Amino acid sequence: MKKDIILAGVGGQGILSIATVIGEAALRENLYLKQAEVHGMSQRGGDVQSNLRLSSEPIMSDLIPMGGADLIISLEPMEALRYVQYLKPDGWIVTARNAFVNIPDYPDQEAVLARIVSYPNHVLLDVEQLAKEAGAPAQAANMVLLGAAIPALGIEHDKMIDGVRRVFARKGEQVVASNIAAVETGYKNAKK
Repeated sequence: MKKDIILAGVGGQGILSIATVIGEAALRENLYLKQAEVHGMSQRGGDVQSNLRLSSEPIMSDLIPMGGADLIISLEPMEALRYVQYLKPDGWIVTARNAFVNIPDYPDQEAVLARIVSYPNHVLLDVEQLAKEAGAPAQAANMVLLGAAIPALGIEHDKMIDGVRRVFARKGEQVVASNIAAVETGYKNAKK
């Protein structure tokens, strides 16, 4: 098993939480894991990108080469497009449809979404609305997106849920339950 994943978004959206949960689940699958430093600004509003590499064999580099990513997981659609040159021809884009308009010259949102759906393997969800429907706070939108990415990750669903439990356990059972509900909602909607 080998998966090269680009995580992208805007600072404050929860990209690192997604990486942490995937990492926890990967370790339970006895996979090797490498993660590159997060590039960009980790403060609210700056672009954030990270390379996450998983493999059943040792991994030599933490950086994903151009055309080498199996998956782009992005909480912001324009940020997903920023990294498509890293995507393999048969790779997947799993992204939020909700734009985080933080620059004055943000491109036409419909054009951004049209470009994403032009890729044959894509999942495009209103993760904020789905988080609300799951009874979770808007901050759980990142967990909805994580749930939507599970089919493309190649990690068992139950191990991902266990990863959510471990990562959020210190915040209490209510936070764990709402994050699991968000993951399940994203998973179900992606399978449609």
